[in-house]
Amino acid sequence: MKVVVLAGGLGTRLAEETARIPKPMVEIGGQPILWHLLRYYAAYGHREFLIAAGYKSEVIKDYFYNFDVRQNDLFVNLSQGTHRVVRESPPDWEVGIVDTGAETMTGGRLARLRKYLDDDTFMVTYGDGLSDVDISQLLEFHRQQGRLATVTAVRPPARFGHLELDGDRVATFAEKPQTGEGWINGGFFVFEPEVLDYITGDETKLEAHALERIAADGQLAAFRHDGFWQPMDTLREKQLLESIWKTGTAPWMVNVTSGDAGASQHVPPAVQWSRTAG
Repeated sequence: MKVVVLAGGLGTRLAEETARIPKPMVEIGGQPILWHLLRYYAAYGHREFLIAAGYKSEVIKDYFYNFDVRQNDLFVNLSQGTHRVVRESPPDWEVGIVDTGAETMTGGRLARLRKYLDDDTFMVTYGDGLSDVDISQLLEFHRQQGRLATVTAVRPPARFGHLELDGDRVATFAEKPQTGEGWINGGFFVFEPEVLDYITGDETKLEAHALERIAADGQLAAFRHDGFWQPMDTLREKQLLESIWKTGTAPWMVNVTSGDAGASQHVPPAVQWSRTAG
């Protein structure tokens, strides 16, 4: 199944990095967050990717065009002008990078990929967030629901430490936990091709326009995920993901290596459209 990654937004809240590169190319653990996402989907058997690029799309194109050289050892014979790459287990991925326009909205980016989607079920995610959502369970849930679209609903991560007080005594101190109430759009979508019919042009936002109409038509299901989910909208969140990576037990990598199904549940809640990354 093809996986679309929305990777064309400006990333203005991460300007420290995105002044020179698009947000999906910001590195976590020495690799672009885009690489982490593709590796995660590939671990579940999905290895055909369409990158809906826009802002600084040439950086993403250059990265994958030179991927072989970047990821492996390179030997150059200067006198003969030849080179060879020593490859060790290269990823079995097919990656298409499509420039969908610098100003195009998220829905419009999807519409521009229509000719590459083969009129079949496809998955969509944002190029700036990581999770341990079980992709196989997500896909199974979508098929069981029989609706046009499924969104992964997640708990929003809290931005401040949480205190529970007993009078003047702190009974519980939790450093920046996920909030216990409410659900938001965490991305990690599964769509039927008819979803594209809800998109009218480049100005269509996937979240505020297309998905709201799909929900009103009773065609949007929610796959509830109580496990790890973390966007990378700010430098602080980039540093947080980096610190999690350095522990050696990053949740999005644990699932890749162990096949652990994570903490997903199949109850469709109400979802707030808080994510508009492009």
